Amino acid sequence: MDGSTHGVSEATGAGPSAGDPDATGEDRFITLNGLRAHYVEWGDPGRPAIVMLHGLRSYARTFAPLAARLADSHRILAVDARGRGDSDWDPHGEYYTSAYVGDLEQFADRLGLDRFVLLGHSMGGATSYVYAARHPERVTALIVEDIGPGSSISGAGAERIKREMAGTPTEFPDFEAARAYWRTLRPGISEAALASRLRHTLRPGSCGRWLWKADMAGIARARLDPDPARRLDLWPHIDGLRCPTLVIRGGASDFLPAATAEAMTARNPRVRTADIPGAGHYVHDDDPDSFCRLVEQFLTGREVTP
Repeated sequence: MDGSTHGVSEATGAGPSAGDPDATGEDRFITLNGLRAHYVEWGDPGRPAIVMLHGLRSYARTFAPLAARLADSHRILAVDARGRGDSDWDPHGEYYTSAYVGDLEQFADRLGLDRFVLLGHSMGGATSYVYAARHPERVTALIVEDIGPGSSISGAGAERIKREMAGTPTEFPDFEAARAYWRTLRPGISEAALASRLRHTLRPGSCGRWLWKADMAGIARARLDPDPARRLDLWPHIDGLRCPTLVIRGGASDFLPAATAEAMTARNPRVRTADIPGAGHYVHDDDPDSFCRLVEQFLTGREVTP
């Protein structure tokens, strides 16, 4: 992967093909801590900004349906984390929260984002908690999807993700095998969400094979054999939040226990939670309408009602 230095928005890609259902937003590139990072921008630059951070095996355009709904009132900036999507892979395997927070700090500085809303799913949610607690002067509101203290360390969801990471194939013999793989991992995923995931996590190889766009091997090493010094306790960051915070939990999620969500609200009155019944860990995929409605209610100061 190219690790050369680039300036803010120094390259604008052609974006998805016109036939893609999520063919909205502008593809842009920026250098963050020496790595070329890709992000997608929706909306007028003069509007209030929302930065969106995806999960462990995801990508920026996973938020395209939400961004399209918010683009009339906000500037949306969704980032491909290092090692994912169209961002550079990290040759040193620095796939830890500290690195993601450092990237976000540079991203906000380089784009001049003095005040913005921060939204993160899973891994992106952990990054969001840490950044918001560290930079209360910048984050006006925080929205986190289905992660809390301990989620990535223990419990059914953490163990499931470890099994999935350990069993991730290095490539697929054809496109249908890739489709079957994701359908097996997430049987309830909608056709639209599955099509988006296949489009943005894979690239064609030789002889009909399909390869990961993400550095799955490096990401797996950091998750399955982590540096003990990098283990993150999110509780101090939850306690340190100074902005209005909404935690959206999948009612059927195995990753964020209801008891943990309740404890978060008890420890910090700025935190409120909302469950979406029937949704799993990927709430924004499993029930996009309810997820978008909660986000819109929270951003406009209305009562949050699933």
